[in-house]
Amino acid sequence: MPIQHAIWQIGSQPMPLSASKLASEQVLEDMIVKDPRILSNEWMLIGRQEVTASGGRIDLLAIAPDGALVLIELKRDRTPREIVAQALDYAAWVQGLTADKIVQIYARFSQGGSLEAAFQKRFGTALDEESLNQTHQIIIVAAELDLSTERIIGYLNERDIAINVLFFQVFQHGEHQLLSRSWLIDPGETQANAAVGKTAEGEKEPWNGEFYVSFGDTSSRSWDDARKYGYISAGGGRWNSQTLKLLSPGQRVWVNIPKTGYVGVGVVEQSVQPASEFMVTTPQCEQSVMDVVQHGEQYKATANDPELSEYFVKVRWLDTRDARHAFYEVGLFGNQNTVCQPTTPKWRHTVERLKQAFSNYAL
Repeated sequence: MPIQHAIWQIGSQPMPLSASKLASEQVLEDMIVKDPRILSNEWMLIGRQEVTASGGRIDLLAIAPDGALVLIELKRDRTPREIVAQALDYAAWVQGLTADKIVQIYARFSQGGSLEAAFQKRFGTALDEESLNQTHQIIIVAAELDLSTERIIGYLNERDIAINVLFFQVFQHGEHQLLSRSWLIDPGETQANAAVGKTAEGEKEPWNGEFYVSFGDTSSRSWDDARKYGYISAGGGRWNSQTLKLLSPGQRVWVNIPKTGYVGVGVVEQSVQPASEFMVTTPQCEQSVMDVVQHGEQYKATANDPELSEYFVKVRWLDTRDARHAFYEVGLFGNQNTVCQPTTPKWRHTVERLKQAFSNYAL
């Protein structure tokens, strides 16, 4: 169903603001370049008006914290289904971009800047060439969407094609124009579709029903606490935390600490909760997680910010080990997304090896 926006001015007599239009797509593009948060707080723009091999022009190109690319097409008015075909054509070109080509794209966009340095500054981590452009998302930005286009996008998402639509609407308020936005699909679902684990060769198989979890950033969370109190967590930005919403009670998770190894397997007991609501069991009573864990003060500082808050999923551990004895060997699946549903043979191999290493996985 097409999304409709409306804004009222608050007062004793509420006044609806009248819908308006931008003068051109160029205005919207310029706004996004100046403030990419209009699209997402979690992406870094790396390209603009890039010419594809077929002669088309990609409006904007961004990169996510895991090295995935984000293709962004802007349409000021209604988006016909032909735009989806165009975006898929552009995506086929993006998929073939090598690391050196991506570096060149950013150099043009930034007038000579270093992609590696900018990535390090933006995300606080080094850019891993092996993970660069292993996956990508397609984002269409438009004021309207016809029903046939909506059906096509829904169909593609059901088949793990990471495509989404960001709706915007312009309103007139006196001499000023206001911009509102909303997503057709939860961005976490699109992010998860982009992180299903397709290999460079394109190998894919049905998902085995078991989730991969990355328990990252030891400067803001403790695996010892997670083992003790029964949870996994992520935060510091919506990109890190939003995939936790994929988890529901009864699902099995395998937990990996990046650059360390696999440390646990468990069953989800509760869906995701923010730090302000998550309770853990202590010898005394049920207490707020913020009052008992090592990084509790950090969680309190961001608890009232939905973007930066730490989020928790309660887990009943079947088998765990401390980080010093993590299970690692060459060939195991890894991914920087907090949660994903891998559909690569590498994940099947990984789970088979993990079931040998964690003998209590089936309890």
